[in-house]
Amino acid sequence: MVDDASTIRNIIVKRLKALGFTDVDAAEDGNLALELLRRKQYGLLISDWEMPKMHGAEFLKAVRQDPRCAKLPIIMITGTTTRGTSWLAGANAYLQKPFSDADFEKAVRTALAGH
Repeated sequence: MVDDASTIRNIIVKRLKALGFTDVDAAEDGNLALELLRRKQYGLLISDWEMPKMHGAEFLKAVRQDPRCAKLPIIMITGTTTRGTSWLAGANAYLQKPFSDADFEKAVRTALAGH
């Protein structure tokens, strides 16, 4: 889970754990998330689109260029309408803030569907 807002990180981590994910890490920006991705294999990545230091588009591109992460399921979350942009950049699913628990679960299942 990557988001510059600690409140959003905490909400997403709680929602993931409620869905049965037990090993969840969180990072406050794309640079820290890339460090985590280099050290550990993940089954799902959820990232904010609008972040300081490294924008979601730049982060998504860096993740997709890493051969170990090229097929990693990714959900992009944003407060703006960037669905087309994030999907073109390589996301598997998209959520616009605010979103319900049902929308979150649907996005997780969509992202994981092909994996």
